[in-house]
Amino acid sequence: MSFKIAIIGAGSVGFTKKLFTDILCVPEFKDIEFALTDISEHNLGMIKAILDRIVEANNLPTRVTATTDRRKALEGARYVISCVRVGGLEAYADDIRIPLKYGIDQCVGDTICAGGILYGQRNIPVILDFCKDIREVAETDAKFLNYANPMAMNTWAAIEYGKVDTVGLCHGVQHGAAQIAEVLGAKSSKELDYVCSGINHQTWFIELRLNGRPIGKDELVAAFEAHPVYSKQEKLRIDVLKRFGVYSTESNGHLSEYLPWYRKRPDEITRWIDMSDWIHGETGGYLRYSTETRNWFETEYPQFLEAASKPIDPAKRSNEHASHILEALETNRVYRGHFNVKNNGVITNLPQDAIIESPGFVDRFGINMAAGITLPEACAATCMASINVQRMSVHAAIAGDIDLLKLAVLHDPLVGAVSTPEEVWQMVDEMIVAQAAWLPQYADAVPAAKERLSKSRVKTREWAGAARRSVRSIEELRAEKAALKQAG
Repeated sequence: MSFKIAIIGAGSVGFTKKLFTDILCVPEFKDIEFALTDISEHNLGMIKAILDRIVEANNLPTRVTATTDRRKALEGARYVISCVRVGGLEAYADDIRIPLKYGIDQCVGDTICAGGILYGQRNIPVILDFCKDIREVAETDAKFLNYANPMAMNTWAAIEYGKVDTVGLCHGVQHGAAQIAEVLGAKSSKELDYVCSGINHQTWFIELRLNGRPIGKDELVAAFEAHPVYSKQEKLRIDVLKRFGVYSTESNGHLSEYLPWYRKRPDEITRWIDMSDWIHGETGGYLRYSTETRNWFETEYPQFLEAASKPIDPAKRSNEHASHILEALETNRVYRGHFNVKNNGVITNLPQDAIIESPGFVDRFGINMAAGITLPEACAATCMASINVQRMSVHAAIAGDIDLLKLAVLHDPLVGAVSTPEEVWQMVDEMIVAQAAWLPQYADAVPAAKERLSKSRVKTREWAGAARRSVRSIEELRAEKAALKQAG
């Protein structure tokens, strides 16, 4: 087989390498072309060198090109994969820093909440530019695989306004299933059969079977509470499991910021999170992790390049959906996964226009979703709160409507639990002004926002958050990695 895959945001070096090696684990895909594109020539150069080294070490005919000209990369592409972060870590820092001034303490801030909504405002205009290029220069009916957050908002915009064949992809379901299999004593996640459905980062394991045996709430709660690690790291998820009756896919930290109950007061935050790793609820945890990862990669790049000389091992193919979807579409080997698509009746008690994440099967005819799923009422209610925020956020981003944007932020579950309307209005003004360089649709709104900020009397608070850690130096990271290696 010979076709072209374009990767936008390919400067996300580690993730691009994973996608690349996964895809080349499919024997039929050795002779394809990867076209890498990014706004950073520096990052493009690094990832191309790594991928070229992999091709050479494995004696493959695979072609790798790299260019900052996105349209050139997309020309003739059958598949387009996006893993962009518009505004980079600079804008992301504001997604965490500014809401903190108003008492909104986020762990990740990339899906909803104040940070995720502004992240969507930056991404959506760029996503629509991608879609325009795909329609104009890619293969007819090219498929757009979106890995970028905020997943639901980006996918919603691409489908509804970009008018391209789009699927959103995430790995939260796989990670949650691995946890459940572990606490139940399974030797492998393959022993676990499940139906997991909802919206991205709020999907719910509504049916579980271990080697064909149904698993109920009480057994699952007992298994998690008995686990020596998860009982400490996933306290909030276990509490939601007890109350809702089903387990959520998302990490303790992620889930905590989608709900209005657990991060509304600093003392409550420290009660429910765990500081053993950023993902369990640390204030700005993913920002710290992303910063450290970038610094580590820049410093240790020669080691990453050297590691690229190893043979590709198909046994180490990851559970990221992209390679499995492409394999199913091109070879007709059926793949079952969980995909972000427009609802259209798949989940009976969520809106038709919402972007849902639910089970589906892929073959040469495309992605075929399992329809007619009904969520437990509490799960549906929680998803609905986020869907309403997502819908308003997408519409605000398309129109550049700052008033609708403020209403979207006001209706966010955690924001609404913490902040007053007056505080929300000022916070959004401050975020729009700070991120104006990445928000062209709000250019006309920025001068008035600046004027309002100059006269505002809303008090803010300068603090690091309830559970903030400093970014570690390269030396500290080296010492920690060495200690972990010595500990086995």
